[in-house]
Amino acid sequence: MTTISSYDVVGTKEDVSDIISNIAPTSTPFQSMIGSDKCGQRLFDWQEDSLMNVGENAQTEGATAPDAQSKPTVMRENTTQIFTKTASVTGSMQKTQTYGRRDEMAYQLGLRSKELKRDREWAFIGTGQGKEAGAAGTARKMAGYQAMIDPSMIYTAGAGMNASETPAASPLTEQMVLTTQQACYDNGADPTTIIVRPSDAATIADFSASNRTVMVQNQDTTLNHNISIYKSPFGTLKVVMDRFVRGTNASGSKDTTADALLFDPAMWKLVTFRDWFTQDLAITGDTKNKQILGEFSLKHMNFKGSA
Repeated sequence: MTTISSYDVVGTKEDVSDIISNIAPTSTPFQSMIGSDKCGQRLFDWQEDSLMNVGENAQTEGATAPDAQSKPTVMRENTTQIFTKTASVTGSMQKTQTYGRRDEMAYQLGLRSKELKRDREWAFIGTGQGKEAGAAGTARKMAGYQAMIDPSMIYTAGAGMNASETPAASPLTEQMVLTTQQACYDNGADPTTIIVRPSDAATIADFSASNRTVMVQNQDTTLNHNISIYKSPFGTLKVVMDRFVRGTNASGSKDTTADALLFDPAMWKLVTFRDWFTQDLAITGDTKNKQILGEFSLKHMNFKGSA
């Protein structure tokens, strides 16, 4: 009698998991935290106001009312930026039965949508881009986070606040964070969040290890080396890692600058001119094409409100 083993059988059914794993990062913390707004023109404006400087205020009895004083508002502007991706699937591929998805076009559109969300995060905080009006044949670009910060609120490593020179790079330190926090406090800003690249999150975690005592209970067998809340004399900051902040090399090109962003999410708005939509493109032979498109921008309510 011949015994048949599984190694001898021809035509066994494939055991292919019906789940497709995608490890590409899709988390976009900055745009997930900030507020939202709409605009009716591709170039839009808003006004920025501030209080008068503090001063001595003592009047005699029966004195006449002092002359009115006020500061003019500052007009700010930004332009919208078009984001788009295209999905293209042949007729044969659309008809083919595949593991992991029922509709290839829908699957490809889902991937492109996630990529667009990452591209928008990159434009917001990853490039340091300034506003570009654009022209016929030239894409316009919004001003990103870094371009909407007053120079007095920018700390340059090795040079300090409002520095004009660009010294050699140096690592993030606790003193840098404290100095920048104090500048925010002095200007009336109350940042609640600091966004950092992953390597700087580890640096902030080491802040707790510098000349400090850590009390460990005997019952606790977990060593915790993670800082998600940083408290200083100038306030409490939520520490958030972002894979797309400038300095993460997320674009694949060499980053010459790394940033840590101190801000209050309420001071920032994701501005929508045209929300995401999908449209059919011309059929080219036996290929179906769809485009995803949206037009957005970024608004900083007060240029001294973040650092």
